[in-house]
Amino acid sequence: MARNKYPEETVNLILETAGRLFVEKGYERTSIQDIVDNLGGLSKGAIYHHFKSKEEILSAVTDRMTEESEVLLSRIRDDNTLTGKEKLRKLFYESLNRPEQKDMFRSAPRLGENPQLLAMVMRETIDITAPIYLTPIMEEGIKDGTIHTKYPKELGEVLLLLGNVWLNPMTMDSTPEETYRKCLCFKEILDAMGLDIVGEETVEKLQELTEIYNDHK
Repeated sequence: MARNKYPEETVNLILETAGRLFVEKGYERTSIQDIVDNLGGLSKGAIYHHFKSKEEILSAVTDRMTEESEVLLSRIRDDNTLTGKEKLRKLFYESLNRPEQKDMFRSAPRLGENPQLLAMVMRETIDITAPIYLTPIMEEGIKDGTIHTKYPKELGEVLLLLGNVWLNPMTMDSTPEETYRKCLCFKEILDAMGLDIVGEETVEKLQELTEIYNDHK
């Protein structure tokens, strides 16, 4: 009766419990039964009433954790004191430097072994993050002369796909050393385009998150 009368409270309990277990045990080692056992009497049916699968729970947990990211991206995009290139540099570093990123990398699934989740990441990148945040910054950079490209939309998509997929240890199962080399390659490519937006602090932060991921996978 409680979950029918207060479905939002039930959803919150499921997501809070699942999120904590994903951080403590890792996504792969957390089962639906583990979540049920920590719900204080709610049944497995209560979970499946709201979520079809563990992947769907992860998606909802991740959405909650990335709400602050959307606020951050909007703030950087709309900051009139920065040039387009300065916004890109700040965006790449601060996206990695958010406090919740450590929890995300501790609880992260192996996206490379889960095509459904990987497709979700890629689709969100192309359909949401790139057009809402990256394309406007690219277009602004073209206007202020700090970004030089005829393809602002496509370049924004490429930067995000490289960052969210190729550089992401959750996708490629990379070691810190492999991530470091990829970062240097990424930086070299961008520097050649006049986009010196990957600083040493960004490389170090991604290495740190990769170490966290490897310690908890």
